[in-house]
Amino acid sequence: MHSVTPAIVALQSARPDLLSFEVRGQIRKSDIEWMAERVNAAFDEIDKIDMLIVMTNFEGAELGAVFDAEAAAVSARSLGHVRRYAVVGAPAWAAGMINVFRWLTPVEERTFALNELSEAREWIGATA
Repeated sequence: MHSVTPAIVALQSARPDLLSFEVRGQIRKSDIEWMAERVNAAFDEIDKIDMLIVMTNFEGAELGAVFDAEAAAVSARSLGHVRRYAVVGAPAWAAGMINVFRWLTPVEERTFALNELSEAREWIGATA
């Protein structure tokens, strides 16, 4: 039996109120559940957080990952806990959805091209 490389990994952050993740490959249900656990734990500890998602090699998602109940609950809960949400390197369709729906949420959301990672880190307030 071989181990499966996670498609979502945590990136180090100097700020406890900044969650950073890198997405690479195809997202599976287990990846979404892992990420949802970390985000929920942060919501339990910290009132307001910022999130940075860096999509370096996104290859889509399994159907089970897209329609995950735990992820949906975290998304709903995020409306009260996330200040800023930056997505770097999102495919055009995902960036379009974020840019359209950002006007409907209290979360400050921005998308950046992969070559704009430093600008995204500056906007989100990340250091190092």
